[in-house]
Amino acid sequence: MTSPTNQQQRSSNNGKKSVNFFERFASKVAQATGSPWAFFIAMGAIIIWAITGPIFHYSDTWQLVINTGTTIVTFLMVFVIQKSQNKDSKSVQLKLNELIAANKMASNRLIVVEDLTEQELDTLHQYYCRLVEETKKRMDMKESHSVEEAIENTEEKMKEL
Repeated sequence: MTSPTNQQQRSSNNGKKSVNFFERFASKVAQATGSPWAFFIAMGAIIIWAITGPIFHYSDTWQLVINTGTTIVTFLMVFVIQKSQNKDSKSVQLKLNELIAANKMASNRLIVVEDLTEQELDTLHQYYCRLVEETKKRMDMKESHSVEEAIENTEEKMKEL
């Protein structure tokens, strides 16, 4: 007899396998469809479809073939691309969170900025706009940081280690 805990673990592992499968699948499909080959294959299909127009006398069925095909591909690609975008977005957010958390001068309030409301984001945006205006008053925004500043920053970081 199987215990309820073992059954839960199995169903949980099956869920993880299907999620991992879709994640890997979405990643591979997004990578493949973003390649030049995918573009040329799609263009080839359209050229073949266009060439066959006179053969099928530009019939409704001939038009329906391309419409149905492109609709199905578009519909499926929306989910694959969204999955890829969600993963990429989350990884970028985590990298930014790490940089914010590691920098003593950065505000930790920004670590979960993606969870703020639109109104809270607008408030933060106004704060940074004011900060930019103050900076513009004090220095030329077209100037880059000097090499000396970069060396100083690096030395400060090395002292902290």
